Amino acid sequence: MFRLAAEHNFIFDGLNIGPMPNETFTQQDSIALIESMINKAKNRFGENGFLYLLWGWVILFCSLGQFVLYYFMHYERHYLVWMTTWLALGVQFVYIYRKKRRKRVSTYTEEILKYVWITFVILMFLLGFIINNKTTSDNLAGTAGLLALYGMPTFLSGIILKFRALITGGICCWGLSIISGFMPNDYQLLFLAAGVIIAWIIPGYMLRARYKKEND
Repeated sequence: MFRLAAEHNFIFDGLNIGPMPNETFTQQDSIALIESMINKAKNRFGENGFLYLLWGWVILFCSLGQFVLYYFMHYERHYLVWMTTWLALGVQFVYIYRKKRRKRVSTYTEEILKYVWITFVILMFLLGFIINNKTTSDNLAGTAGLLALYGMPTFLSGIILKFRALITGGICCWGLSIISGFMPNDYQLLFLAAGVIIAWIIPGYMLRARYKKEND
């Protein structure tokens, strides 16, 4: 959990605590130091909300765009708007790569979140592949499945980060997924748009504000 960083420096969960004074530490001093390091690690909040906002706005654009193309313009290949997600995926990889280069030490929480979202991306594209091989009606009905899928990383991220807005967003996605199953196919894309606003865009801006506040 913590290790000697140089001759007199300690790192705890990615935090450089600083030089240790050249004096003998009592047991109580050692306990106080460990408690101080734990509190600093708990208080640090490194999530800036970028990926939530990236995917939230991209999926909002795609879902509303597909709704307009299908319902109003009656365009046969309305689903092509989702090709935009490949661009977002590229932006995500570049962002993560640059972030990793700037930061040499990753916390355990960040490692867990990374794999949660890697799992989500894999499942999202697998589900998208399955839906695109169905009929047009099944394609639209598949948005209920996407909403259920979106709730998974949102809810888990909220639990890991102890961030209530994400927990609520994940639960709302699951609720919208159930409700959309009883609605006409034409309007399920609107449920998808509502889901990403509640689960990703609003919490994303809240995360960004919290990040800026704690890093000013």
